[in-house]
Amino acid sequence: MSELATHEKTTSEAAIPKVGFVSLGCPKALTDSELILTQLSAEGYQTAKTFEGADLVIVNTCGFIDDAVKESLDTIGEALADNGRVIVTGCLGAKSGQDGGNLVRQMHPSVLAVTGPHATQEVMDAVHAHLPKPHDPFTDLVPPMGIKLTPKHYAYLKISEGCNHRCTFCIIPSMRGDLVSRPVGDVLKEAKALFEGGVKELLVISQDTSAYGVDVKYRTGFWDGKPVKTRMLELVRTLGEIAEPYGAWVRLHYVYPYPSVDEVIPLMASGHVLPYLDVPFQHSHPAVLKRMKRPASGERNLDRLARWRELCPELVIRSTFIAGFPGETEEEFEHLLDFVREAQIDRAGCFAYSPVEGAAANDIPGMLPEKEREARRARFMEVAESVSAERLRRRIGATMQVLVDSAPALGRKGGVGRSYADAPEIDGVVRLLPPEKISKQLKVGEFTRARVVATEGHDLVALPI
Repeated sequence: MSELATHEKTTSEAAIPKVGFVSLGCPKALTDSELILTQLSAEGYQTAKTFEGADLVIVNTCGFIDDAVKESLDTIGEALADNGRVIVTGCLGAKSGQDGGNLVRQMHPSVLAVTGPHATQEVMDAVHAHLPKPHDPFTDLVPPMGIKLTPKHYAYLKISEGCNHRCTFCIIPSMRGDLVSRPVGDVLKEAKALFEGGVKELLVISQDTSAYGVDVKYRTGFWDGKPVKTRMLELVRTLGEIAEPYGAWVRLHYVYPYPSVDEVIPLMASGHVLPYLDVPFQHSHPAVLKRMKRPASGERNLDRLARWRELCPELVIRSTFIAGFPGETEEEFEHLLDFVREAQIDRAGCFAYSPVEGAAANDIPGMLPEKEREARRARFMEVAESVSAERLRRRIGATMQVLVDSAPALGRKGGVGRSYADAPEIDGVVRLLPPEKISKQLKVGEFTRARVVATEGHDLVALPI
């Protein structure tokens, strides 16, 4: 059975382009549809309830069995009859006819474009050619809510695009351009919509969260009738205020260790936002950081971390590092290992340096053999995991708030969740034991209190109470 997407907005703005959407076939096709719909939403398109009410129609087809082929071809024909402007994607789009030509083109030569499966960009290119996008996604990245692909209880909130730094190992600025901060009012409006939609954890992301607003000179925006500066401190404070009535978490990612971050730590100590910082240090030795062209020298990072933890003892630091950067000496690498030990990094990831086409670091003298780069990565992770394991063991006996991510049978056999110290996908989890009380239930997307009883590698084991 076909299902016409029904995400039409209630606005009366006739200028906003509308796209009809039909998704046929298996769950794989459905996820392709979600990606396309998400991109359409991110660029300001709306989806229409009917073929007649759309400016054009996208049909995501199935070509696995004859019945599916017939259904897809019939749906394309129906869309052409009712609308006349149709883009075809999916498995049938890659299917050849009897003479070797494209089957869809043979049966319906008037379609605007045909692509195969997993072709989000090709579909968007066709949409742009026949129905120009309404605004620039670099300045208006995601309309309120959009179409989420994450679980309902957490969401990512992008506050800016691009980056002003020119780190020698990175090519992101060449692809995404310089920093473009989203208007603070738009960011806060989206956050409020996400909380109202049931989100219990908001993960703030960008290429450089600390630099939010630099490009617009921290100009004053407005939220809820009140002036708010386009700056990290004011943004984080207001996000915490919006989240509080919903009992939701706000988590900060990609925070460079600028002195301005010092102002945010008291908000973490007071429970305004989670006492968690994802800080991409990349290295510790000043000479390596200079070759990397990192914005922070590293010489004061230990002092800065100590000051942060003095202000907020519960603070958790996660970071990423590069081992075997061109020219890295054994002494410089040992400096990095000492830094991880002394800084007591709670969660650390490490990459062996890998030459990326177009990265300036490839031209730096002293490229290490791949075997040595991988060996240093392994040595780093051995130290980092030892530090992390010891810090986890200190939590045994503590009672923590846990956001439940999985709870089969309402948690009667236990479940999986995360504490404030665990970002989804990149950190550990809290393995929840079956509750001792028969009446105790675990529900996905809700919080539970749990007492930590043990550790397992990167994870905690806890008993719901």
